[in-house]
Amino acid sequence: MSSSLFDSAFESDPAFPLHKGGKIEIRPTVRVRDDAGLALAYTPGVGRVSSAIAVDPSLADDYTWRSNVVAVVTDGTAVLGLGDLGPVAALPVMEGKALLFKEFGGVDAVPICLSTRDPDEIIETVVRIAPSFGGINLEDISAPRCFEIERRLQALLDIPVFHDDQHGTAIVVLAALHNAARVTGRELGDLRIVVSGAGAAGVAVSQIILEAGVGDVAVGDSKGIVYSGRGDLTDVKRGLAARTNRAGLTGSIEEALAGADVFIGVSAGTVSEEAVASMAPGAIVFALANPEPEIHPVMARRHAAVVATGRSDFPNQINNVLAFPGVFKGALSVRASRITEGMKVAAATALADVVGDRLDADHVIPSVFDPMVAPSVAAAVAAAARREGVARR
Repeated sequence: MSSSLFDSAFESDPAFPLHKGGKIEIRPTVRVRDDAGLALAYTPGVGRVSSAIAVDPSLADDYTWRSNVVAVVTDGTAVLGLGDLGPVAALPVMEGKALLFKEFGGVDAVPICLSTRDPDEIIETVVRIAPSFGGINLEDISAPRCFEIERRLQALLDIPVFHDDQHGTAIVVLAALHNAARVTGRELGDLRIVVSGAGAAGVAVSQIILEAGVGDVAVGDSKGIVYSGRGDLTDVKRGLAARTNRAGLTGSIEEALAGADVFIGVSAGTVSEEAVASMAPGAIVFALANPEPEIHPVMARRHAAVVATGRSDFPNQINNVLAFPGVFKGALSVRASRITEGMKVAAATALADVVGDRLDADHVIPSVFDPMVAPSVAAAVAAAARREGVARR
């Protein structure tokens, strides 16, 4: 198909004109208009700055862009809900992520799409480019490789490494859960929770809600509830089994929902209305699969007091953009060496607090366009970094 015919085939879809030519660009922060300006911005002036940084590398945080720039790194193996599309097809999503970093958090970001799926090669590549960046945002890398890649990179680097598919989702879920518990007159410690999905998001969500002190969590995958002694568990799921399911459940996800207070769906599965109806009074349903939630929100509202989805056309949208711009803004502002569990919990608490006196069953999480979101999250993350001893400023 010729280029003109190809372009015309997408004229009716407004997404294509918006993406044409890409969604981001690099702009200078200073202007070079004469010889004197050139001599300062480039040689010989730049040589004096480079020489000073060679003596004291920490000066790069003040005299380069590094202190406010993040690499958004993917291999394209788990793009949105579309699956393994490869690095080139992932580029529009990474551009979008960079756009959101700047638009919502004032943080510069550079898309890095890697033509390898090998964890060792991904890790080596990121380590080699890391001197140019203040943080690394891992994105759309399939499980279970994403766990190893993040863990090893953070051990090798002294800048934050954050897999947003895990931790961004977890932060926003915890924030919404805080407020949903308040709406239904309960504390986190009162809640028995069933998480559907034991991939990247499911593991991180389970970890953060345990850190926050929920009553009990049972996590399920396509074969049922994860429990110690189940013979088909990966290393990640064995670790999950050791930290969850104090009730010792062994059946299906739907069986586990009987009497449960909360359902959190981060999988592509479906849940029957009968199972939702079997939950405890005042149930909370977070059905976050996109574009089709595990439980349709209209049906869920027949049985649950609070319902959230990942979609923008229903109340209570769980959207990662509520978290990652502020998390990195806060971490970069204090030159944090990592993002700790405590910093994530602090981010979730701050995000929940933004709702304020507007809290009700249809408003347990703020809008992504609320101007208080990123500053509130950033301030909480920076304060937590100082408390936990990972801040360097």
